[in-house]
Amino acid sequence: MDIEALNIDGVVLLHPKNLEDNRGSFCETFRASWFGGGDAGKLVFCQDNQSYSKRKGTLRGLHFQTGPSVQAKLVRCVRGAIFDVAVDLRTGSPTFGQYVSAELSAANGVQILIPHGFAHAYLTLSPDTIVLYKTDNYYDKDREGAVIWSDPDITIDWPGKPGEVFLSDKDKTAPLLSELPDYFIYDESQAFNVRCVDI
Repeated sequence: MDIEALNIDGVVLLHPKNLEDNRGSFCETFRASWFGGGDAGKLVFCQDNQSYSKRKGTLRGLHFQTGPSVQAKLVRCVRGAIFDVAVDLRTGSPTFGQYVSAELSAANGVQILIPHGFAHAYLTLSPDTIVLYKTDNYYDKDREGAVIWSDPDITIDWPGKPGEVFLSDKDKTAPLLSELPDYFIYDESQAFNVRCVDI
């Protein structure tokens, strides 16, 4: 497995090594030892999630969890393709409000690690897309948060035509980044350079 650092510290792409022969291919998609420290951070994943999107142009996000329920995510696409985005929500961070993106697909096998203190979203690039992701904390409905996908201060360059996306009702009414409390404080002494505020 190879790790590729992106332009925001802590967000990385993982490239599992694919072994091919006349039968097809094989790769390891996860080992706990990959997350014991170093560039990928120290994480213990506890929950697996799967989402199915029947239409191209389905957008899920920008989502996060707060306080003691903060989540890191390890995301991969096992059918179809997605445009995946991580937005830095760490107040005081030199990259606060900035984003990184990557295309994840069943064909390329690339995974993205979204650390604590980031909002996450993805847009499906093909119909009948399936996304799997691991989290290091359990889902907590009382501590879920979101930022509107079209926030003008973040200016994500989504593929396709603006406005032609399929959203949940909840994601349509998510707040702007400027309207959020300081849920995450940039702190170099903490894991992933973030201190999570219990609001």
